[in-house]
Amino acid sequence: MARSSQFLIMLMLLTLGACASDDEQVFIAEEPVDLLYNKALASDVAGQHKEAVELFAEVERQHPYSSWARRSILMAAHAAYKAQNYARTIADTERYLQLYPGASDAPYALYLMGMSYYDQVEDVDRDQGSTAEALKIFNTIMARHPNSDYALDAKLKRDLVLDHLAGREMEVGRYYLERNYYGAAIGRFNEVIRRYETASHTPEALYRLVECYAAIGLVDEARRVAAILAYNGADTVWYEKAYRLLDGDIKPPKGFVGSISEYLGL
Repeated sequence: MARSSQFLIMLMLLTLGACASDDEQVFIAEEPVDLLYNKALASDVAGQHKEAVELFAEVERQHPYSSWARRSILMAAHAAYKAQNYARTIADTERYLQLYPGASDAPYALYLMGMSYYDQVEDVDRDQGSTAEALKIFNTIMARHPNSDYALDAKLKRDLVLDHLAGREMEVGRYYLERNYYGAAIGRFNEVIRRYETASHTPEALYRLVECYAAIGLVDEARRVAAILAYNGADTVWYEKAYRLLDGDIKPPKGFVGSISEYLGL
């Protein structure tokens, strides 16, 4: 019985010790707001971004009604982005924008959110969810905050995202073309031209249309597309390929000034 009692006491002591150890890992003592915020900032500057995230969160927890709390939400998102914790960044920036939609830092919050999605964009054969979200957010920045410090980079990133999406369509189009599914391939290449006309893939998309139309005997249609390629990409390898494919029978449209998609009736 004595041994049993001793064992129970020892077990309780060990359990209490473990609890104390756990508390030491997660407990952050109450501190003055400026001291705690500066400690978080110092961690972030030192590259200890994960620690900074938790310290900024503590500022908000310990001093929820201070002006520092508002600033700390965005700084926590910033530190989380540096730590490549994109889910945390997205969650914090969404919360910030819900609480302070008209804040002067709203463009930066949107930009951080957009970059978190952008940095998750994978190769063209992967899921496009992050790509679509990044595109939506960069468009929002350009529309709502055109004069902000982030609008120019948002436009650049938006164009890169569009190019990425065009690359996805091209990948599928080539897949159909290689298997002689010309109708499906034409649909994909037309989609590139209609939705992503300024993308770097447009000259190839035009050539692939020439290739498809020529393969199914629609030579006049092939020449019409090749004429637009001559106008928009005469210095590209895709025009050279089209020229050889049609034995040089290409006449660029006279005085063409409209968009490619309008000319092709897309």
